[in-house]
Amino acid sequence: MDRDGVVNIERGTFTWKKEDFVLVKGIVKLTKKAQNAGYKLVIITNQSGIARGLYGHDEVEVLHQYMCMLFEKEGVSLDLIYYCPHHPDFSGKCFCRKPQSLMIERAAARLGVDTSLSFMLGDKSRDLVAGRQAGCRTVGIGEEPLKNADFQFRFPDELIPFL
Repeated sequence: MDRDGVVNIERGTFTWKKEDFVLVKGIVKLTKKAQNAGYKLVIITNQSGIARGLYGHDEVEVLHQYMCMLFEKEGVSLDLIYYCPHHPDFSGKCFCRKPQSLMIERAAARLGVDTSLSFMLGDKSRDLVAGRQAGCRTVGIGEEPLKNADFQFRFPDELIPFL
């Protein structure tokens, strides 16, 4: 699943500080249900603020540790977190930045996951394009419907009956 806009509230600016990180309504319930159903929980996120010089890898790691702690308090364990620190305008082209699917493919290989039995949750078309390229079914999350989504829900907890 994508991070900003799916796991935490998208603020319209870059999120790298703990005090700016707020979980999206229903994401804990959804991840707990998915984990109990046997799904692996993986965060796949573009973090171009690193390439832009706004923050560094250390800040992202601290935020991700905090995010993991929030989930662990609720009995949920994230299996992996992959992030792309690149942006084509600042660091050149890469193969990991969504809509490319390299981060998803690496996570699937590392965890031994069949992507055809997996879902990519995203709030932007690039998230779903990456998921589809990796062989996942796609789930749009948010107020605005995504045309390329296999399924669309306003909030993560609306997905729970689907699992």
